[in-house]
Amino acid sequence: MTAPLDAAPQPSPAALARRGYVIWGVAVLAYLVAVFHRSSLGVASIEASDRLGATAALLSLLSLVQLAVYAAMQIPVGLLLDRFGSRRLIATGGLLMALGQLALATTQSLPAAVAARAVLGCGDALTFISVLRLVAVWLPPKRNPVFVQLTGQIGALGAVAASYPLVAALHGPGWGAAFGTAALVGGAVTLLAALVVRDAPTGRAVRRAEPDGAAVRRQLAASWREPGTRLGFWTHLVTQFSGTVFTLLWGYPFLVIAEDRSPGTAAGLLTLLTLTSVVVGPLMGALIGRHPFHRSWVVLGVVSSTALAWGLVLAWPGQAPMALLVLLVLVLGVNGPGAMIGFDYARTFNPMTRMGSATGIVNVGGFFSALLVIVAVGAVVSALSPDGGYGAAALRWGLTVQYVVWAVGAFQVVRLRRLARSRLAADDPDAYAALRRGEVRPVRA
Repeated sequence: MTAPLDAAPQPSPAALARRGYVIWGVAVLAYLVAVFHRSSLGVASIEASDRLGATAALLSLLSLVQLAVYAAMQIPVGLLLDRFGSRRLIATGGLLMALGQLALATTQSLPAAVAARAVLGCGDALTFISVLRLVAVWLPPKRNPVFVQLTGQIGALGAVAASYPLVAALHGPGWGAAFGTAALVGGAVTLLAALVVRDAPTGRAVRRAEPDGAAVRRQLAASWREPGTRLGFWTHLVTQFSGTVFTLLWGYPFLVIAEDRSPGTAAGLLTLLTLTSVVVGPLMGALIGRHPFHRSWVVLGVVSSTALAWGLVLAWPGQAPMALLVLLVLVLGVNGPGAMIGFDYARTFNPMTRMGSATGIVNVGGFFSALLVIVAVGAVVSALSPDGGYGAAALRWGLTVQYVVWAVGAFQVVRLRRLARSRLAADDPDAYAALRRGEVRPVRA
């Protein structure tokens, strides 16, 4: 019997897998460009100070505003992702970032620059968790942890590699051409993503969340009530912040002032941190993919090793040996891959209909704790430096505030690990049994 003429042929599993990898590759390219946009002002700080008439303190505030907008947008973006899907959010995010860069290219006003970076932060917020949803929908579940790690670490490469052409453009054609070109490149990648990315394979469309306000509140509440979501939130919160605080603001002055290292050495150590994350990420993804039931031990190992490395450096009398600083940077390089485990918890313990909101909740954790610690370190440093400078002792005491977050976060990981396992065993015994065997099954809605 012949098939009906209007029946569309279904692609083979191999063809479907190939298409999934292509879609993921284009989406990751969009995320890499987003990281480039996010970090572009950092490599242009000297030119920005001259152009905008801003002090170093005001430029730091500009970066913090962008990060705060990114963090504040995560839960709303997660709800939007459940409603509209990855393709629309990646395209919208890319457009917002391109507009933000274009505005920055043409302004000479600090308030306008703050507004431009806020727009860019909104666009940036739309991108990352949208790519993670594509990983969950398109790629084999067993390989999800590896590709989640690859997503994060390929994006990190954007901060290292993509900065060089921007710096060259700043010292060549100048500010307007550099950021204008960045906007054009971002727009081109956005168009590519809009043309190539699809939310799900044909015949496997992801059911959208209801658009009304009551349903949105129920969706968010259901995601938060799930102990696995909160486990992911605290995992992200307790593992990511130290590396972020180090690279974003306090690492460079600590190395140069408290440790009396040259600016070149400090820059080299910061680059080593990023490269360590790139190498460790896929390895950690493979590890937790094989042993998903024991992910929390990896998280606690990352936390304890980071706290120990910082303790050795901060307690060392005088200047710490270079070998110890390298050890600290290598351990901090594992923080980012450790934080990505939080997203694996969101995937494991939530049905696909809640994936966006759960992932958004998780992604708030590390950025919230980073902002909290950045401000707390600054308060301690200011209190211990009456002259307004950065004393070596003040920096060391300021960075000890990290131990409060590690203690609270580790306690919550241990508590919620037990609760999440108990809830899964009660609600879906088959999924719990599979998890103990090293398999991950979709959770029933």
